[in-house]
Amino acid sequence: MLETDSRALVHAVLCRAGLAMPDRRPSMTALSGGVSSDIWKVELEAGAVCVKRALARLKVEADWRAPLERSRYEALWLKTAGAIVPEAVPQLLHFDRAAGALVLSFLDPSAFRVWKSELRDGRAEPDLAAAVGERLVRIHRATALDPEIARRFATDTIFHAIRLEPYLLATARRHPDLARALARLARRTGGTKLVLVHGDVSPKNILCGPNGPVFLDAECAWYGDPAFDLAFCLNHLFLKCLWTPAAAPGFLACFDALLEAYMAGVVWEPRAALEARAAMLLPALMLARVDGKSPVEYLTDEAQKDRVRRVARSFLKHPERRLTPLRRAWAAEVQVQARNEAQQTTAQTAERGR
Repeated sequence: MLETDSRALVHAVLCRAGLAMPDRRPSMTALSGGVSSDIWKVELEAGAVCVKRALARLKVEADWRAPLERSRYEALWLKTAGAIVPEAVPQLLHFDRAAGALVLSFLDPSAFRVWKSELRDGRAEPDLAAAVGERLVRIHRATALDPEIARRFATDTIFHAIRLEPYLLATARRHPDLARALARLARRTGGTKLVLVHGDVSPKNILCGPNGPVFLDAECAWYGDPAFDLAFCLNHLFLKCLWTPAAAPGFLACFDALLEAYMAGVVWEPRAALEARAAMLLPALMLARVDGKSPVEYLTDEAQKDRVRRVARSFLKHPERRLTPLRRAWAAEVQVQARNEAQQTTAQTAERGR
């Protein structure tokens, strides 16, 4: 859709919501965001709002399409999670089902920093990571084993299209020797129905606000396996070690803090059972972020990708039921990279001095 068409659609959404007049188009600014939506900041007389509209074809190199109906479930997730932890979500002002658009409170970037940007700049705060784990588990705990929540979020088809297929099954096609294991993991994850899952707990979707972390972009909302949310977020803390190597020890400390805070709140099932599923999912998600349909954009060096592949493939071939062995192996791999980079820097300095 052309930008002019998008502006017209956003204006129509705001008019239907009673937030704008048909004969007066407010100022709009396109915002950068994820791959699945158009996002706009709109200046209204009462203040700024954010309008988010789901896309049928995601903005990635691969042909990745997803049902537009997911926007309805994102709106429902915001209402549900907001009733549990109000400070952890933006306010939903209006949902326009016809346009697949949400009108949300605008959270000023000066007060709400994107966690991904903080990590990119090497600012690793274990207390913030712990707060992410604590708020996430509160939402999981409050919705656990709830048949009404399960009925509302029976989004298996959407979750398969947005998560299981592009991450696990697409990766299986790139690694035929792991195909059976990844397909089995996708089936088990898809068949585990325990809590309300966000589905995209990524640092790019978490704001560091004055009252703690705020979760955005719940398009993948699904009643399913809490281990997916946990592993999905922990995976990003692993991969950031390659993006900003100097801060790797801090990122691993964030990994530990988030995991500890989350596991402390698990009461709906044995913690060992949840950890075992997360320990299987984490290496699969690591591999997916280099060889699936949605590779992380900051790992462009093949040597870095091979580090991810080496560790992830090893644990997919020889699964563990605890996260500690994987964490230990990844820390060792990161240390090797840091040592190699230090040696290269020393050699380059010596060469310039000749």
